Amino acid sequence: MPTPRNLENRRVVLAARPVGIPQAAHFALEAVSVPEPADGQVLVRNRYLSVDPAMRGWVNVAANYAPPVPVGEVMRSFAAGEVIASASRLFKAGDLVTGMFGWQQYAVVDAQTARAIPHDDLPLSAALGVLGLNGVTAYWGLLGVGQPRPGDTVVVSTAAGAVGSAVGQIARLKGCRTVGIAGGADKVRQCREIFGFDAAIDYKAGDLAAALDAACPRGVDVYFDNTSGPISDAVLSRLAVRARVVICGTASIASWEPWPSGPRIERHLLVKRARAEGFLLFDWMDRYDEAVQALAAWVRDGQLRYQEHVLKGLASAPDAIAMLYRGENQGKLLIEIE
Repeated sequence: MPTPRNLENRRVVLAARPVGIPQAAHFALEAVSVPEPADGQVLVRNRYLSVDPAMRGWVNVAANYAPPVPVGEVMRSFAAGEVIASASRLFKAGDLVTGMFGWQQYAVVDAQTARAIPHDDLPLSAALGVLGLNGVTAYWGLLGVGQPRPGDTVVVSTAAGAVGSAVGQIARLKGCRTVGIAGGADKVRQCREIFGFDAAIDYKAGDLAAALDAACPRGVDVYFDNTSGPISDAVLSRLAVRARVVICGTASIASWEPWPSGPRIERHLLVKRARAEGFLLFDWMDRYDEAVQALAAWVRDGQLRYQEHVLKGLASAPDAIAMLYRGENQGKLLIEIE
C-alpha cells in the first residue's frame, strides 16, 4: 500500500468562534504532516471543497442539528477527491469519492464514511453540487416533502442558487409552473434564461407582494423556503389550500440569539389546511444514491442545468462563507485545490 510519507497537509482551521456569519478572520491556514491510514481507513487527496450556507450554523456556538466545529479543528465541509492510499477493502487507490472530508488537501477517514462517485463521465466538481448535497437536497426536499403535482405553482426562494435552481428545474420536469425569487436583475435573468423558471421576481426591486400576486394568481401550492424572513412572510400569506411548505434554510436571519419575532403563520396554515415541514438531507441519506442516479440522467440529457463558481486554492477559503452570504457567487460555490 502506498504511504503518505513526506506529504504535507495544508488545511483551514476554525481560529475563533463567530457570532452570525463567519468572516475570514475566524479562520487560519496551517500545515501538518499526513498520517498513514489505519485499518479500515483511506487517504483521500481532495480536489474540490464545498462552500454551503449551512456552514454558518456549523461554526456558531449554538448547536443545531450538528455539534459546532471545535475551535482549532479543520473546518467541516463536503469534499470530492481521489483515494491515494487504502487500508480498506471498500476502496482502492484511484477511486473517486466524496464525503465530509473538511477544508484540507488530504483527509484520512474511515472508509465507511466515504461515498463512491459513480458518474465518472461527468465533472468531479458536480459531485458537490447538482450531483451532491445541493442536488439531492433539491430532489428529496421537493419530491419527498413538497410532493408537487402536475399543474401546481411552485415558488422557490434563492432561485438562482445551487439548491433553488435545481428545485425549479425538477418542478418543471414534474409538470409544475415555477416561480423563482432572487436578488438582482442578473440573477433574475439566470432564473429565466438558464434555469427555465416560468416567472422570476427580483425581491430587491420593491413591491414583492404585487409581484407575487401577478406571478401566482391562484396562490402557491408548494413553497421551497431557503431564506425565512420577509420573503417568506410574503409568500406564506399567499398559500393555496393544501399547500406544502419545505423549510430548507433560514439564510436571511443574521442571528437566532436572541430569537427574532415576526408575523405569525399559524392562521395561514390553519385556514388553508397547509403543511410546513423542515428538511435536512441527513434524514434522507438512505435514498441518496437514488436521487443521484435520477439527477445524473437529467444532466446527461440536458434537462438539468447548473452553474459553478470556482475559487482557486485554500487561501480563498477563509472568506468564502461570507462571500456566499454577500451574494457574490454565480452558481455553486467551490474551492479547487491547486
